[in-house]
Amino acid sequence: MLLQAVASLLAPVPAEGMQDLTPRQKAALVIVSGLPAPKGVAGVIVRSYDRYLPRPRSALVLVDQEGRGAKAFDDLPPHRSASSYSRASEAVAAGRATGRALRREGVDVDLAPVVDLAGGPLGSRHFRRPALALAFARGLDRTGTASCAKHFPGLGWAPRSTDESPHVRARLVGREIAAFQAAWRAGMPCVMVSHAFYPSFGRRRASFSPQAYRLLRGLGFQGVAITDSVSVFGSSEAVPSALKAARAGADLILFTNGRDAARAIRALIPLARRGLLDDNVERVLELRLSLGLARP
Repeated sequence: MLLQAVASLLAPVPAEGMQDLTPRQKAALVIVSGLPAPKGVAGVIVRSYDRYLPRPRSALVLVDQEGRGAKAFDDLPPHRSASSYSRASEAVAAGRATGRALRREGVDVDLAPVVDLAGGPLGSRHFRRPALALAFARGLDRTGTASCAKHFPGLGWAPRSTDESPHVRARLVGREIAAFQAAWRAGMPCVMVSHAFYPSFGRRRASFSPQAYRLLRGLGFQGVAITDSVSVFGSSEAVPSALKAARAGADLILFTNGRDAARAIRALIPLARRGLLDDNVERVLELRLSLGLARP
């Protein structure tokens, strides 16, 4: 009896309300979907062409709002590209202006900044140095809009962007990994995991690799890990992508297609029944709570 009591005290406490969730609800809570979205998804991603479509009231709202040439709301800040900032004060001010504008649009998470080292395949989306990316994130977070560092473990040494090709090969660079670690030590609550292949992770791309998520957690990250969009692989790969990402350790799996997201939820229900999504759902619920959102 004494051992049981001690064990119960040491056991992790589920996030508020998680113990009452059905397997289907848990499966939906690891999915971010394009609009229109299936019922109960953790979040929706809003893009320039669907920004005025109805959004589920309970969902996190995410956007890509990095800077000129890479943003969902063309008329909102930041009005400069990431590479144009040379001082931390400028980046903080841009982040703050962006966060305030996004809050007025009902956005909860900005999938920014790019933390990958300068000189990589993303061109002007790279900040000149990681400290400027962190400064932009600081400005965002101060407004109540959550930042999300991308693309772990780094694309600064990749020959091209994963937006251009599904077969990008990159390599782990200590300086780049240190930049991401500095991001979450500074309080960044979200990290996007790259679709690139890294020799250290074997034959799977980082977003589907258990080794990538073990590295992420081993470096001390306790927030939400989201994949880059798995919709780039096509509808035929929607379900396999969701299963591989969930089994690898992703907390959120990003789709831009709502129909594919619905199929993925159904495929993830057996994992939810076995308790294999509980840690991921708990982190998602904690992020929601930190942003003032109640249980879906």
